[in-house]
Amino acid sequence: MELGLNGIWTMLGAILVLFMQCGFILLEAGSTRMKNAGHIAGKTIFTVGIVSIVFWAVGYAFIFGSQGNGFLGWGDYFGFDATSVPDGSTVAPTVLFIFQLSFAAISMSIAWGGFAERAKLSVYLIFAILFSALVYPVVAHWIWGGGWLAEHGKQDYAGSTVVHLTGAMAALAATLLLKPRIGKYNKNGTANGMPGHNQVFTTLGVMILWIGWFGFNAGSTLSAGDGSFFGFIAINTQLGAAGGAVAALIASWVLLGKSDIGAMLNGALAGLVAITASCAFVESWAAIAIGLAAGVLVVLSIRFFEKRRVDDPIAALSAHGTAGVWGTLSNGLFATPELAERVGVGRPGLFYGGGLEQLGVQALGIVACGAFAFAVSYVILFALKKTIGLRVTEEQEIVGLDLSEHGSYGYPEQMKEMARN
Repeated sequence: MELGLNGIWTMLGAILVLFMQCGFILLEAGSTRMKNAGHIAGKTIFTVGIVSIVFWAVGYAFIFGSQGNGFLGWGDYFGFDATSVPDGSTVAPTVLFIFQLSFAAISMSIAWGGFAERAKLSVYLIFAILFSALVYPVVAHWIWGGGWLAEHGKQDYAGSTVVHLTGAMAALAATLLLKPRIGKYNKNGTANGMPGHNQVFTTLGVMILWIGWFGFNAGSTLSAGDGSFFGFIAINTQLGAAGGAVAALIASWVLLGKSDIGAMLNGALAGLVAITASCAFVESWAAIAIGLAAGVLVVLSIRFFEKRRVDDPIAALSAHGTAGVWGTLSNGLFATPELAERVGVGRPGLFYGGGLEQLGVQALGIVACGAFAFAVSYVILFALKKTIGLRVTEEQEIVGLDLSEHGSYGYPEQMKEMARN
């Protein structure tokens, strides 16, 4: 009975996290130009398919394989023994597989932010395979699969590091190698605005992600037995997102003289990303504080990268990378003794008498996981750049990836009318 209830709850979480891909489609398509909208939406479906097959073949095994060591899981490839439930498990392996698969797909979607509007479709295909096999599973094993960071007590309840920082570091490698989009920067280094074509899409995308995040965080209990605890995690998730949205809007108002809608949306995402690591470890007042800080940080981070000519169309580096770093570190400050004991991972944070130990473990995890994800992604993409090339031609980029890669526009009537004029 308990196994069945836990399975239903965890499967609901998996469905919510998979539904977040709808949010990414709207967010990424709305944040980019009309001539690339169909391409960006379509490649999401394409890459979720690739991730699913690779995760079934090797990815799940590299995280949770019954053999292996502190660096990598091993064994149980191409499916696994789904007929038995290991001793001590709260959920069946089949359900856990779908839940973990949905997380891997989200990390891949985050990485695509650094590729937007200029990468070849063939690059998406190859990189999706290699990222899903060689990058994400290794980091996930270190923290969630009993790897060396788990042994040190690294706290990352639902993936500020595993999912978000990993994806953001891959995005950083991509945007550095691809270089900025045509027209983004002037010769004197100043940036030109390249606003997305549909702010309503972007806003709806963020709201879908916000709702899906309850599957991300509260679903990570993997248990329906104690509704008060997953309810508590849901409250912290809501408060973190709220703090991020409010703080980012105010920060943009102060810095820009106008309340920027895009900043508010990125603030909500940053608050969600930041609270993902700590949602089960901190009190609700701290969740608000974490979200508020994330909202300010994401506005400053976007300005930082833009001034350094790092073209990040979806703000993946800031909303997922910077916020992922802050969210991971926040455990080392705000984790309470009672909640750390309840989750069974790590120690209390600095503000609760734990000293610097947990903060140090959190920082170690950021450096190790961030460096690994960036280095491996960079090597893969550098090899692709030297062989098949990463970027479409200048003519294809100007025409748009909808037409140059797929032979049709996402908005055929509007684009044909624009071409006639």
